[in-house]
This record gives sequence, C-alpha cells and structure tokens, in this order.
Amino acid sequence: MSRDLGAKLTDYARFFLEPASPVHRQYEALRAFFVDQLSSQEAARRFGYTPGSFRVLCSQFRKNPQRQFFAEPRKQHRKGSKRDQLRDSVIELRKQNLSIYDISDALKLDENMPALSPASIAEILNEEGFARLPRRRDDERPHHPRPAAADVADVRRLDLGDRSFRTDFGGLFLFLPYLAAIPVERIVQKAGLPGTDQIPAAHAIRSLLALKLIGKRRHSHVMSYVFDEGLALFAGLNVIPKRAFLTEYSCRIHPDSYPLLMRLWFDAITPLGLERGDSFDLDFHTIPFHGEDALLQKHYVSKRSRRQKGVLAFLVRDADHHVFCYANCQLRKQDQADEILRFVDFWEQRTGHLPQELVFDSRLTTYANLNQLNEMGIYFITLRRRSQQMLDEARQQPISAWRRVELANIRRAYRRPRVIDQRIRLKDYDQPIRQLIIADLGHEEPTFLVTNQMRTSAPSLIQRYAYRMLIENAIAEESTSSTWTHSPPRSP
Repeated sequence: MSRDLGAKLTDYARFFLEPASPVHRQYEALRAFFVDQLSSQEAARRFGYTPGSFRVLCSQFRKNPQRQFFAEPRKQHRKGSKRDQLRDSVIELRKQNLSIYDISDALKLDENMPALSPASIAEILNEEGFARLPRRRDDERPHHPRPAAADVADVRRLDLGDRSFRTDFGGLFLFLPYLAAIPVERIVQKAGLPGTDQIPAAHAIRSLLALKLIGKRRHSHVMSYVFDEGLALFAGLNVIPKRAFLTEYSCRIHPDSYPLLMRLWFDAITPLGLERGDSFDLDFHTIPFHGEDALLQKHYVSKRSRRQKGVLAFLVRDADHHVFCYANCQLRKQDQADEILRFVDFWEQRTGHLPQELVFDSRLTTYANLNQLNEMGIYFITLRRRSQQMLDEARQQPISAWRRVELANIRRAYRRPRVIDQRIRLKDYDQPIRQLIIADLGHEEPTFLVTNQMRTSAPSLIQRYAYRMLIENAIAEESTSSTWTHSPPRSP
C-alpha cells in the first residue's frame, strides 16, 4: 500500500521536476534558485539550462519580478446574460445555413442585439466547433442586392434598331468617319488576326482601339464599363468584351502578323490626309514578363533600375503630332542596335522619302550606324555614354571655355546651362562630329550631346533633346503599361 502511494507521489512530483512547457520550466528553475536555495549551476543542470543562459534568465527576472507565469482565469459571466443570448443567436443563424457575413447583417437588423463583425462571428463559431460553410447555390443564399452580370459579347446579338441611351464615351463616335474610310475587316483578314464567330477580328481590334482612345491604360479596367452601350456600339458588339478576352488576345496573334498589320494600316491611313512630322523620337521599352519562360532574354527596366525577363519593344513616335508610326516587339539583343536602320527603310518604303531628324538616347544604336545615318543625310541628336576620362577632361576645361546659354519655351528650373561646343572624332564615324558638353542642367555630372547638325544653335539642340526627355515617360506609358503574366506570343 505504501509502495503504491510512493509511486503516485513520484508521478505527482514529476509534474514539478519535469515541466512540459518552457514557461513552466522557467518558473520551476527560478523557484529552485530563489526559494530552495539551490546553486546556480545545480538549478541550471536540473532543468536543462546552460550556466550562462540561466544567469541571463535570473537577470531578466530581477529586472521584472512582476512577470506573469500563469494565465489569468477567464471571467465567468452569468448564465442567461446578453452575451449568452448573442452566442445563441449566432449559432441559431448558422444552423439556417447563413455565412458569417449574412449573420453579421442579420444582427445589425436586430435592435436588441449588438453588432458583431464577421471576424468575431467566425471566432464564436470556431469555439462552438462549426466547420466552414460549404459553397452554396444561388437559391440557398439570402435574397439581397447582387452585382448584375453583363451579357456575353456576341456580334450576332447586336441590336441596330432605333433606340436612345446614355454613354460616357460619346466622343468616340467622332472617329467613326475615319474608321469608315479604312477597310478594317480587309486589313485584319490579310494580317491573319484571330477572331471567333462571337467576336470577329475586326470587332476585337475596334474594342482595343476604343480603350486606347478613351485613355484606359490597362485592359483589366474595362470591367467598369461593360454596361456602357456606347462603348459596345463603337466596337460593333452588343457589349464590350470582358477582361479575359482582351488581355489574352495578343497571345493568340502570330508574330508574323504584326509587321504586316503595321504596313497595311500605314497604307490605309495615308489617303486620309493626316499630317506627318519630320522629326521622330525613338526609344526602347521593356515589357516585363512574370513567368518561367526560359526563352525570354533579360532587358533593362528603367523604372526598376534592373534587368529582368521581358519583351524588348522598339517604338518610334512623331514628335510633332505625338503619333506612333512604327513599333517592333520581336527584338533580340543582337539585333536591337540595327533596328533604327530598319525603321529608316520602313519609312522610305511607305512615304517615299527618308526621315529628316531622329532623336534618341545613347543605348539605342552604335557609332557605325550613326555614320550610316550621316551618309544618308539624316540628322540625329543623341547622348554619348560618359566615361571617367570624358568627365576628367570636362573638369580640366578652363572657365573661359564655357559659355552660358538660355533655353526658351521650356518650363524647368535649370534654363541657363553652361555649354562647351566642340568638334570631336569617334570610332567608326568617318567625319568630325559635333559634341556639346552641358553643365548646370540639373544633373550632378555634365551631359554629352552629339549630333551631325553643325549649323543649328546650341540652345535649339538642347531644347529639342530636353523635349524628348520630357515625353520619354509618355512613350513608355502609351506603348503599354501591362505586364505579361502568361505565355508570350509564339516565336516564328
């Protein structure tokens, strides 16, 4: 009998001598040191601490002797209180197959019950052992206002009968005379653009064009306007296509269709008599790709100041009329330097004459290609990549070599830069080229501008390139603002 009692006492003592939780172990170790007067080494050994860590534990306790080792008991509430009634109401409503949001709305309608958030209701249901509510059919949900579902885009359901409606995009119809003069259906058919019986290719292109005309930068934003009848009528559909169709449409287009479409479109709008400028801004723009396609190269993304996988697009914009007149998104790194020459060939074939002036940054092409542009009689303005030797030579220039110029018609804080105008020789460039070293332009280091325009004044050249810098962000925004999260177009 005494042996059984001793065994039980040993089991009871084991609860104190072998604590299971870290907080209980700390409490028993500190009690053995401060109450039972065990040595620091003995207390640390008994409860599994190193001597150093136990000294730290004792030091922390001396700094905060009011530390709570035991959880405070929960306050007992009276049986039949309002809290019990609220809990019973939540359980009763859940038994009616209501979600936590439906229960929250029902409690708000009861003046005798306090309002509860969905999170608090979920906590009560979890304590009572209720599982998550399975997905319900529409007829099982409470009746309350719900989002209206738009019709499926289908050209066969377009109603051209007499009717009146309100639209936020009435200005789109000002472009209809121009579209009527362009054989859009024939162009997209020759280019091989994809379409379906519900949304033919021409209607898909008009839908995308409508979003560009109203200034929607992302196709996903179209969901705010799926009920606008004017936007749908401009596209020739009963409703505008949804986000999924518009964002994935470009992935269904074969790469060979893009250059053919650009040529056909250019030739189609030429008879309309739209004015064209003689000066063009050229730039590369990287469309980031967030996927796992190993075939894509890494290109520089200026907004993120890093290189990442993406599609490199070459864009040309009419500087006078702000119209894109050339684009190519099938560039590889080894071909990007010669894309400027391909644009020159394209422009000459379509218009019968060469472009007069090209403005671009230092990374767009090579000095050898600049030499070809100069031989063709094409003016250019570009930046030169700064090297440490170039910066040292600029700092060694005497003060008398700099002259102050004033920039007109430009709203900027630095309108009176200092300039050194000189003639230099470049590798792979046959003739002397003009270089402007520009300081006090708002940059820490001077800017090196090179051009083959020998007679144009320095302020005019700086103003022209400064204007190009101002619209550089607009080129990136207007070309594309979406990022690819799915497979890019197939390579030819």
